[in-house]
Amino acid sequence: MAQADSFNSKETSVYWACKALLSGRTITHQDEMREIGAWRLGAIIYRLKREFKWPINVEYRGPEKVAHYSLERDADKNALRFPRSARALDEKGGAA
Repeated sequence: MAQADSFNSKETSVYWACKALLSGRTITHQDEMREIGAWRLGAIIYRLKREFKWPINVEYRGPEKVAHYSLERDADKNALRFPRSARALDEKGGAA
């Protein structure tokens, strides 16, 4: 297994994060916990940005400095590389 395919998160968490970002959502750790009961969003975002080169914005809001993640508006979604567990979302090579 290639390093880039190795996530220490549930496959459903990776899939959820990729799908949410691709759909134009801004997501937080709280969204992930509420919607799928997971808590690894920061690690997933880190890996998407570093290893898969996803253009993800982060904005820290409120007194608690909660991270809000979104895909850059002008991101070329066709050029994105996908983690193994989210390849079904890849319109150019997957079966979304």
